[in-house]
Amino acid sequence: MDSKNGYEDRESYGFRDPVVKRVVDKFVDRSNTGFAKYGRTLHSERIEGHKDLLGYLNDIQEELMDAILYIQSAREELIDLIDLRNHEKKDQA
Repeated sequence: MDSKNGYEDRESYGFRDPVVKRVVDKFVDRSNTGFAKYGRTLHSERIEGHKDLLGYLNDIQEELMDAILYIQSAREELIDLIDLRNHEKKDQA
């Protein structure tokens, strides 16, 4: 169930693109997780004064820092996989 509006059937949105639907589903799931953890939506958090602009900017900064770390880890994983594949090819030659 959608934490803000109580939607149970996301199919009713009528998505043309299944990729967009999967992304929206992830947003709704993330919203539900946040609501279950904190007991409020981002909207209620803002209008009830639980967080100010500086708090939101700090959250954005922390999330982007995490994203950069994930990108670097993924790049290193890809390099390791490429190196492994190249090593296997040399062994087969």
